[in-house]
Amino acid sequence: MRTTSITQRLAGLGGAKWDLHLAARERLERGEQIIEMTIGEPDVPLPGVMAEAATRALEAGRTQYSDGRGESGLRRALAEHYTARRRREFDGDHVLCFPGTQTALYAVMQGVAEAGDEVLVGDPLYATYEGVIRATGATMVPVPLRPEHGFRIQAEDIAARITDKTRAILLNTPHNPTGAILQPQDVKAVAELALKHDIWIISDEVYEDLVFEGHAFLSPLSLPEIADRSIAVSSISKSHAAPGMRSGWAIGPKAFMEALLPVSETMLFGNQPFIADMTEQAVRQGSPVAQGMRARFARRAHYLADRLEAETALRVHRPEAGMFALVDVSPLGMDCDTFAWALLEQGGVAVMPGSSFGDCMRDWVRLALTIDDAEMTQAVDRISEFARTRSAAAE
Repeated sequence: MRTTSITQRLAGLGGAKWDLHLAARERLERGEQIIEMTIGEPDVPLPGVMAEAATRALEAGRTQYSDGRGESGLRRALAEHYTARRRREFDGDHVLCFPGTQTALYAVMQGVAEAGDEVLVGDPLYATYEGVIRATGATMVPVPLRPEHGFRIQAEDIAARITDKTRAILLNTPHNPTGAILQPQDVKAVAELALKHDIWIISDEVYEDLVFEGHAFLSPLSLPEIADRSIAVSSISKSHAAPGMRSGWAIGPKAFMEALLPVSETMLFGNQPFIADMTEQAVRQGSPVAQGMRARFARRAHYLADRLEAETALRVHRPEAGMFALVDVSPLGMDCDTFAWALLEQGGVAVMPGSSFGDCMRDWVRLALTIDDAEMTQAVDRISEFARTRSAAAE
């Protein structure tokens, strides 16, 4: 069978990263008592007001072909939203709408890199980043995110990897899987490098509304000096508990969005009008569920860390935002894959091995904080017992 080079570039980047998650799902379907802490599914359903908005739009016949840029009302709402948050002026021509952050990121990457180019991205990284970079023909260049720096990307590590082939830096703040937030000095240092070397900054900001109390977020879009080279992507998937609705966007320089429009229209020609109407209302009214998720995820992260660090040799990186916590399993003398599969087999808890997120995560596993409090207590009981048993066996 003959296939194209893109299929070869993306070979091995699909479902293999999720083998443990899929194995856990199969066990659940067989009736086994598995606690699933693998994926970042919001812990609340789609808010009723959003479902009602989508239904109203459907009943009003909003199922025709869409505007290729995205529906004008949604683009205006996003422009006003970003103008208020970033303290810079945006209008609808700064925005393109897509079915989710993933599609937006894929399109944006097609607009900044191609074969022979390089794109820098922090390691660990969200599982699909390598694919969206490789799909362009460009090479992904990992930049280590070190625990001693709170997993925040460091300008000197970026600078050491910039070459004449570098076209973009892909940032993710707040970060998945680490829950780290870039500090203002971090963002400004990256901006200086982008200016010096004439490269793009692409910022995945899907967890912006899930920043925990006591922490703050700064977007590269807030810096006027890099306005002509910074692009943000985001969606309502996390902030509004609407991952299945697939509604996202890219926002950045008008000239870039104009150039990217034919790519977007060739891919999908806008997003569904009834979902766009729902998203416009969501953006204008704000999320009715984000505050509750922030509080619950922060509380569960502290509970997880406090108990595991008191009861076991495991150590937890305490997140500043998002839906996940990282656990260092190296004190047990195990790598992430060995730990994760053994925990599933012996403890009935499914977690993501760090190897799914990059080479820098071989000592870590990622745990979703999206299970309810009762399940969280049970999961920590099981993980703690598993870790103590392994420690005792090693003595």
